[in-house]
This record gives sequence, C-alpha cells and structure tokens, in this order.
Amino acid sequence: MRHPGLTLAGALATAALSASTAFAQGAADAYPARPVTIVIPYGPGGSTDLEARLYTQKLTESLRQPFLIDYKPGAGATIGTAFVARAVPDGYTLLMHTATFSIAPATYGDKSPYDAIKDFAPVSLTTMTPDILVVTASLPVNNVREYIAYAKANPGRLNFGTSGMGGINHISGAWLHSATNTAVTFVHYKGGNDIMRTLVSGEIQSVVAPPLIVLPHVKSGKVRALAVTTADRVSFLPDLPSLQEEGVPNCDWANWVAAFAPARTPAAIVNKLGAEFGRIVKLPDIVQKLGQGKVMVGSTPEELRKLVAREVPAWKKIVLENGIKSGD
Repeated sequence: MRHPGLTLAGALATAALSASTAFAQGAADAYPARPVTIVIPYGPGGSTDLEARLYTQKLTESLRQPFLIDYKPGAGATIGTAFVARAVPDGYTLLMHTATFSIAPATYGDKSPYDAIKDFAPVSLTTMTPDILVVTASLPVNNVREYIAYAKANPGRLNFGTSGMGGINHISGAWLHSATNTAVTFVHYKGGNDIMRTLVSGEIQSVVAPPLIVLPHVKSGKVRALAVTTADRVSFLPDLPSLQEEGVPNCDWANWVAAFAPARTPAAIVNKLGAEFGRIVKLPDIVQKLGQGKVMVGSTPEELRKLVAREVPAWKKIVLENGIKSGD
C-alpha cells in the first residue's frame, strides 16, 4: 500500500509542473509584446545582412511587432556574438550568424569571449551554402582523386588560396588536406576577389569558395570545379560530386546562416521563433531570392543544436592540428 504522503507529493508536483507549463505557454503566446532586436556581428551590406533583412520583414508581418537589425561588427565577429551571449534571455535580443560562430572559439582559444555551446539557445538553421573545390584550368587534374594524387606527388608545391589566416576557407582547406594526408602551401589574401583573380591567372592552383564567387569562372572555362564540400550533392549543382563521393572521408562542411538566442531563453519562445524561421525560409518569394547558391533548410532548434555540437569540436581539432591562429 502506497504511503498517502507520496501520493499527495506526486499530485502537488504534477500540479506545479502543469502550472509551470501553462505559464511558459502563456508567455510564448504573448511573445513578442515589444520590438525584437536581431544582432548581426558583421557590417551592413553583406550576405548575412541581406538574408536577415528578408526574415525581419516576414517576422514583423507574422508576429506583429518590429524586428530590427543592429550591426555589431569587429574582432572576427566575436563582439556582436558576445553581446548577445550576455543579453537578457527573454527573446528580445537574437543573433544571426554564420559558420564562423562555431569556428571562432577554436581560432581565438582562451581569448574567445563566448562559448558556442553553453552561451546560446539555438533557434533555426536557415540556409547552407556549400563550398566548391576548384582548381586553375592549367592544373592537369579533372577530379578529386587526381587532385589528391597530384598533391601527394608534389608535396607543398600546390598553392592553396584563402581569404585570410583563420578564415573558414583556410580552415576548411586544412580539413581537406589533413583528411587526405596531403600538404599544400596556403596563400592568404584579403578577400574572395583576390583569390579568384590569382586562381584564374595560375598564381595559385586550388581553393574552396562559395558558388557565387566560383561559378562564373567555371562557366567561362578559366577554372575547373571538382566537388562540393557537403556530404551529399546539392540540388542546384546535380552533376558535381561531393568530396565524400570522391573518397575523402568525413569531409562535410558548408557555410551557413542561423538564428540564436541567449542561453536560458524560455524554450517555448525559442520553439516559437524556430517554427517561424522554418516557415519563412520555405516561402516561395524567399526561396526565389535566396535559392541560387544556397540550400534552404529552416531547421528545428534541436537540429541546429546538434550541428553546432558536431562542428565546434571538429573545427577545434583541425585548428589545433594545423596550428591555425585568428587573423585578427
């Protein structure tokens, strides 16, 4: 026979849980009750800004409160990111970030002002942009396997271009060549235009870069596309294999855009925002504006959490193995 006190305690606990759940749901139903700020840790005019502007317009319409953008660039995007990490976790300060969110803690090490896993509540992965491994047209390789064989036969003689020390295409290039036991010479530039100019001229022989930068030169025949860096092929480049298809193990990365809230933001609010982002990114007009060169995702908060949890240690491993430091 059960002790009546235990029965009463169980009933009280159940009642308390129900009341707490009802309160949280009520808070989410009322959210937002005032304007919401979305922090972008970059300056205005970039691809993240352009994408975020589309979302803020739709969020303002559907949730009937202004969603406003606040730019906080600097220190490799860590200033704005750390600002959101310290913000009140009430759903009124959000972050729109790229894959640099997972990379910066590795490149900055102990100097990183935020913990990508502990300091944030993931909301939604909105889009992913695969990089493409491309080579200059004069390099005598036509696929990834030939590229790897050439690199192994000529250690250190291939010049691999990056947009800066510690940037995503530097670290992803290190990932590729670590995975294939090949050695290249990294040549750092200040931006994508310099990379493509020197790739076309043959000053450098290979690079991983986004479709928007790469594809016009591929179509002109000045460079040769070998593979996308995601685990699978992408819909807008169906004839281009992935690195994994070509025998490169465990290589799977893309630049991405995602929304985050500060840690301890109520789950009901996070889920409400996640559902909104997931709905908006699949709207026909948004797909039309963003779908060229991007994979439209609109993930759940949990799916984004798993992505960050996988990427943070993966990038850290590559950074440590290759002695990569932030370029800032």
